[in-house]
Amino acid sequence: MIEWGTGRNPSRARGRAETWPEGRVAAPRPYWPGISEWPGALARYVKDSAAVDFGPGRLIPWVPVAFGLGIAIYFTAEHEPSAIASALLVIAGLAVTYTARMRPVAFPLAVLVTAIAAGFAAVTIKAVLIAHPVLERPVFGAAITGFVESREERERSDRFTVRIHSLEGMKQKELPERVRVSVKRGHAPAVGAFVSFKARLTPPLAPLRPGGYDFARDQYFQRLGASGFVTGAIKLERPPAPPTWRLRYATMIDGVRDGIDKRIRAAVPGDAGAIASALITGKRDAISSSVNEAMYVSSLAHILSISGYHMAIVAGVVFFTIRALLALIPGMAVRRPIKKWGAVGALTAAAAYLALSGAEVATQRAFIMTAIVLIGVMADRAALTLRTLSVAAMAVLLIAPEAVVHPSFQMSFAATLALVAAYERGLPWAIASRDTTLRARVALWGGYQLLALIFASLIAGLATTPYAAYHFHRIAPYGVLANLLAMPIVSLWVMPVGLLALVAMPFGLDAPLWRLMGTGIGWMTDVAQWVTSLPGAVGRVSAFGVGALLLATGGLLVMCLLRSRLRWAGVVPVVVAGLMAMHAPKPDFLVSASGDVVGVRTGEGRLAIVRFGGDAFAIRDWLSADADARSHTDKTLRDGFGCDPQGCVARTKDGAIVAVSRSAQTLAEDCTRAALVVTQREAPPGCAATVLDRKALQTSGASEGFREDGRWRLETAYPPGYARPWAKRAPAETPPATARPASRDATPREEDLEAGD
Repeated sequence: MIEWGTGRNPSRARGRAETWPEGRVAAPRPYWPGISEWPGALARYVKDSAAVDFGPGRLIPWVPVAFGLGIAIYFTAEHEPSAIASALLVIAGLAVTYTARMRPVAFPLAVLVTAIAAGFAAVTIKAVLIAHPVLERPVFGAAITGFVESREERERSDRFTVRIHSLEGMKQKELPERVRVSVKRGHAPAVGAFVSFKARLTPPLAPLRPGGYDFARDQYFQRLGASGFVTGAIKLERPPAPPTWRLRYATMIDGVRDGIDKRIRAAVPGDAGAIASALITGKRDAISSSVNEAMYVSSLAHILSISGYHMAIVAGVVFFTIRALLALIPGMAVRRPIKKWGAVGALTAAAAYLALSGAEVATQRAFIMTAIVLIGVMADRAALTLRTLSVAAMAVLLIAPEAVVHPSFQMSFAATLALVAAYERGLPWAIASRDTTLRARVALWGGYQLLALIFASLIAGLATTPYAAYHFHRIAPYGVLANLLAMPIVSLWVMPVGLLALVAMPFGLDAPLWRLMGTGIGWMTDVAQWVTSLPGAVGRVSAFGVGALLLATGGLLVMCLLRSRLRWAGVVPVVVAGLMAMHAPKPDFLVSASGDVVGVRTGEGRLAIVRFGGDAFAIRDWLSADADARSHTDKTLRDGFGCDPQGCVARTKDGAIVAVSRSAQTLAEDCTRAALVVTQREAPPGCAATVLDRKALQTSGASEGFREDGRWRLETAYPPGYARPWAKRAPAETPPATARPASRDATPREEDLEAGD
């Protein structure tokens, strides 16, 4: 019996955490009160709905959400938090949670607050554990020795990561732990080799615009302290010490991957072979840029990144194959738990696939999710629930807390969460099990599968749209169509044939199977290119702030995690987020961190961009964020700028002059005539214009400005006082010549941000 006055249930064991009384956990009945009764009825409805949504067992999915929120808060700090203070905060939260364990409202709130503190502490402590030096200024002709830990083949060049043993001219405390360098295609050394070479190194790439993706932060958590490119011959040297067991393991796996990659590419040349290798070994860097772009535009790019979809197919094929073969043995299915044996075999295959594919973060996440589902099968537990997803999310965030700000993590869990929630809401899956004739059942089964595929593509596409728009500034209007045409072929043809080819490889019978796999991939790429050719296939979206993304995320969580009709309240923040994104202001000027690329929004509303050497990566990023379809090589980009050897001048849409000064002679004049002066020199004191000079750029990074009431409102990538381990800036007295960026090969690719499912 429940004591309504106290909220206690005497029948419960003393000391057990109290939640909502069981007498209240019932779905509220529809009721239409009179106008005068609305306030009280609404309060009762919300209260009863909350009892359903936050009753026993419903709090668990919110714990990883709170944990991830704590991690996100860490990345908003302007200076590095104290690990000790963060740990003490978690201890205090645990104490409060224990004290409130008997209170039905205070206890879940305390749990969530403690989870936020725990997420903040987890990433803070990891940053301390992986602390390593980051290059602060470019180094030219650096003599490097070290072990090769990984390598990648790309369309025009190769890239490899070296664990530094020595770097000439640098103190030991300033020595980067690892560097990633590019080299001419086909010249990357083997994994495990000890090499020496000379390279041009640059600090990790800072955001290309305020609010843009922070490549330096991403590289810091990969333990990369610099990037660059090889400038001389690479020599194999005798190692000063034996390689570690991890390096020996990486060497073995890389050798296996290379062997499989060569067999596939020999049997299936071109993009089909490159994609087949990407699906089996994870080596997706040799895919041509045109096909890669078509896969992104058509929303099929998730197929190229080994993640949840691929892991599910591998585990599913092995599971059902083992179970079917065992069921053919008379009496085996009756006397033995062949379902559990199939799960063990599937888990083993998934682990092997994880190792073979290179074990990237997205693949690790997919393996954890798959392993939890298979362990649930072994333990006779429901496999696909919000609790399963919650455990997988917590496991990933504990291993790699920095993943919470990566688009791959956001998009994969958003899609999975939406699909699981839709599954739990009772979609019309039962239509396939109606008692009909065999012929009707077969026809109905086909229609059911088609409907399920359309619905799943639609749900996953809608759930990932905010993240694709935020990170990649594009949406896929025909994504459902592309997935509907391509995914059945990939699921039923490409991946099963690829697995069969792996089994046949030791016997030398794999070549016909690889060619058969390539035929299915050809269909997929044809679909991608056809969809890309449709009118309006490239849905460009202007950049918008993180506030809109957080609102959309909150709305998605409310709609997916709540069970009562209150879940539809999540539509409101999603709509508001969409309106915010649509009306996000566009900057009136942009300046790169080195000051050699400047963009001004002219009276036509488009950016006019001028570049003085350096890299075009910033231009591509700016055009993408501006929803501008022009290429970085478009000759119209300079329209709006008037230039001479001394500099350039452009006018904003309200007529204000922006001057780019290239010499000391014109700098003084620009200070009196222009509203904004950008220069790689140091501006003279008393300059009347708003100035972005060498000192300002080196301390603040890339900048953008908004023209408001005749004045400039400036935003910078690194605001004043910003001090994080991945955002170290070179001293202001560094001469401008050393601020030259490396070539495109020295920077991360756009594919480094790609999403997985």
